[in-house]
Amino acid sequence: MHIKSFVIKLIMTTAVLWVVLGLFFGVDLTEILITSVVLTVVGFIGDEFILPRIGNVLAAIGDFVLAFAVIWLLGYNLYDEPIALGTAAFISALILGVGEMYFHRYMQMNIFEPEKSNPDEKTGYYQRTNLQTEFAEEADLDKMSGDISDNKKDESKPHNMY
Repeated sequence: MHIKSFVIKLIMTTAVLWVVLGLFFGVDLTEILITSVVLTVVGFIGDEFILPRIGNVLAAIGDFVLAFAVIWLLGYNLYDEPIALGTAAFISALILGVGEMYFHRYMQMNIFEPEKSNPDEKTGYYQRTNLQTEFAEEADLDKMSGDISDNKKDESKPHNMY
C-alpha cells in the first residue's frame, strides 16, 4: 500500500509541476521530473512520519512550505530558462498544498491504522465516557402536602399545602 500511495503522490506532483512549470513557465520536462521526484521523496517521508502526529491541515501547510522551498531551491540551481521563480514556486506549492489535503485524507483512511492504547477507548464527541450525572434527592410530596392517609390530620391546626 505504501508503494501505491507513493506512486499516487508522484503522479499528482508531476502533473501539477508539468502544468504550472511546464506550460506556464516553459521549464523542460527533465527538470520537472527531477523536481517532482525530489519533492515526492522528501514529502512522502514527511507524510509517513509527521502526518499521523500533527494531522491533515498542519501537514498540508508543512507540505506547502516544503514544496515552495524545494521548487525554489532546485529551480534556482537547475532551471535553464530565466523565469519568475518565486511566482512559479508559490503557485505550484499552493496547488500542491490543496492536493496534499486530499492525499493525506487518502493516507489516513487507507494506509495508517488507528492507534489506540486501549481497544475499549472511545473517541469523538458522542462517544465520550467522562460525562457526569447530576444526582438529587427526590422530595417526598406526601409529607409536604399533608396526606391524610399517612399523617393523622389535626383539625385544630391550620393545614398548609406547601
